[in-house]
Amino acid sequence: MVKEKVFGKMPDGRPVTLYSISNDKGMQADVMNYGAILVNLFAPDKEGKTVDVNLGYDDLDAYFDNGNFFGAFVGPIANRTADARFVLDGVTYELDVNDGKNNLHTHFDKAFHKQYFEADVDEAANSVTFKLSMEDGELGLPGNREFAVTYTVTNDNGLRIDYDAKTDRKTIYNPTNHSYFNLKGHDNGSVLDEVLWLGCSKYTEIVKGAIPTGKLADVAGTPLDFTTPKAIGDRVESDFAQMVLVGGYDHNFVIDGNPGELRKAAVLSDEETGRTMEVYTDMPGIQVYSANCVGEHTGKGGAQYKKRCGIALETQYFPNSANDPNFAKPVVEPEKPFHSTTIYKFV
Repeated sequence: MVKEKVFGKMPDGRPVTLYSISNDKGMQADVMNYGAILVNLFAPDKEGKTVDVNLGYDDLDAYFDNGNFFGAFVGPIANRTADARFVLDGVTYELDVNDGKNNLHTHFDKAFHKQYFEADVDEAANSVTFKLSMEDGELGLPGNREFAVTYTVTNDNGLRIDYDAKTDRKTIYNPTNHSYFNLKGHDNGSVLDEVLWLGCSKYTEIVKGAIPTGKLADVAGTPLDFTTPKAIGDRVESDFAQMVLVGGYDHNFVIDGNPGELRKAAVLSDEETGRTMEVYTDMPGIQVYSANCVGEHTGKGGAQYKKRCGIALETQYFPNSANDPNFAKPVVEPEKPFHSTTIYKFV
């Protein structure tokens, strides 16, 4: 079932609609056409009780800032790009310099999370598709491009996100969803006792600025090893050099198996509520971010958000993949449109 209500207005007066997508088991995802942002995610626990496990805000105005990218559809290029530029077929393309000398998430004010999307509701599929076009050169990227992201709530308590794109020129595209999860509820205050498993035996080693070196390093013997389930808080303050660089977990993990095939990348669980979320994706990597830089402020329902209040599990191509010859390049071409699927499933 899909219900609609007005969530607010753009500065120019255009209405922003909140779409509530639910199944008959009580799971519900609320998404809006400003930024194609996931505002709320109500998920059941072991007794069927649902709470909102997604950090965010009660009103539209707060999302006009949203420096933490709560619930955001991120793109066209998620994560970091070294020196805020890349070369494609011998041509250098310049991005916004917004993260030291590098680029983060394409643009803080003009990327997907700050755009107004057209929405199409599909009641039969229990989904909403958000569409956006960008012109050749917009945000520094080549190609007249058409983007779409589809949110579906499935009968088996999955939030399925399908990413699609096409272009009339070869371009770079690396989208993700930047939701922060807290399985006790968005207002619980900490995720340090929640347990994480990753189907990832390697990670992309980084240098200062969180730019990968190009090396795929083994997680074994490091605090980045979640191949057996570990509480997030057990090692988050480790003096391991890779973690000191970013103040906790903010690393891209290499998902085991074959990119392009849907496979289990992560499992997040909370013993107290019995709530467990599995993450499936066909992307090659997953960025795990332990909210290291979330400052104290007020979120939904007066909740006080702060450092370690949620964890983001962002499926994507590796950071700086537009540049690094060791990584799969996230290229979209006129004859090769983009499609990718990620599922956050509650079991």
